[in-house]
Amino acid sequence: MESYYILVLLAGILVAFVLLVLIATDHFFKEQIPSDVDQPAKLRLYHCLYTLMDILVSLSCSGILGFSEKEKRGLPAWQDSQLFIKDLHFDGVPMRIYLPREPSASKRRGVIFIHGGCGIFGSIMLIFNSFNSLICTYVILNYFLMGYTPEFRYPAQTLECLSATVHFLKTADTYGVDPARIVVCGDSVGGTFATSVCQELVHRTDIPKIRAQVLIYPFLQALNFNLPSHQKNAAVPFLLRERAVHFILKYLNKDCSLKEPMLAGSHVPETINLKYRKWISPDLIPDEFKVGYKPPLPTLFLPQVHEEVQELFEPRVSPLLAEDAVVCALPDTCIVTCEHDVLRDDGLLYKKRLEDNNVHVTWHHVEKGFHAALGFFGYGIFSFPSSNTIINHAVDFIKGY
Repeated sequence: MESYYILVLLAGILVAFVLLVLIATDHFFKEQIPSDVDQPAKLRLYHCLYTLMDILVSLSCSGILGFSEKEKRGLPAWQDSQLFIKDLHFDGVPMRIYLPREPSASKRRGVIFIHGGCGIFGSIMLIFNSFNSLICTYVILNYFLMGYTPEFRYPAQTLECLSATVHFLKTADTYGVDPARIVVCGDSVGGTFATSVCQELVHRTDIPKIRAQVLIYPFLQALNFNLPSHQKNAAVPFLLRERAVHFILKYLNKDCSLKEPMLAGSHVPETINLKYRKWISPDLIPDEFKVGYKPPLPTLFLPQVHEEVQELFEPRVSPLLAEDAVVCALPDTCIVTCEHDVLRDDGLLYKKRLEDNNVHVTWHHVEKGFHAALGFFGYGIFSFPSSNTIINHAVDFIKGY
């Protein structure tokens, strides 16, 4: 009898494995990978593997695949002959600080990096070595992810990033950093957090001012999911249009059944659309980024959906909605957008807002880039040329401060 159950178990595992392989294979051949994206075959393979892992996680197999969130947060620091690497806490927020071993006659610049991952996944391990070419002290915030414990819900991550940044600004001297030369960086939702931190600190007079910010394919608004880049890159890895909304709802701890009305725009009343049309509209996107764009059909407003997602209209979630009095006081900014990214137009719209408010903007557009390309930086043949391009743009900008 015992051997019978073992055979049934093995058969079940085999069937599950075959089904997963078939699903992944089907995904491999049907995925919409643009021909002009960076190394399309490699991207297709990686996204196929990502989808396979996503399925396994959905089947509660994450414990087999890898680390739990608690374990990821406790991973030991890598060793580097040129750096002192320490795991510390800034005002209760876990972070990792990289201090150059080489002595300096003067105080160095400081870089704060906030990683992406939709507030749901990601860790400091993903961007190790990203800024090693900079002779500076850099800090990587390891904010708690949504779902780690019940109390870490929105806006917990934003507040953690804000608290840790303020702590570093106040104690920069301790680490040999010039508090007037601190740059805040972030990719994807890390770019959202970085933007929010800079916006919330513009009128603080009790701490040093942030010198500059670097925003790499940031998420900046949740009003309109039908901009040209949403339409063009709806099914392009690694951030599909519907997945972007799914992650937002998960981040806010909302029912994911709200996804379809949000994609259609039914969560936004006409009064809000009219109010923010001056900042968020396809009309503000340069013509070269609207080739083939088809304006969506009008949609019916659903008050019950609007009531469920009020947080979407807060600048902490949608920094593009910040008032001009805040935007005009922001530091010098570097924005990196990628052509094959559903969030491309968020970056373009924020670039325009900053420039309209006389903020100095350095903009780089990576023609073959895609969302999450930064996460592949530093892996040799497993990386992408666009990963290096993004890092080079960010590093070159930071070197000017």
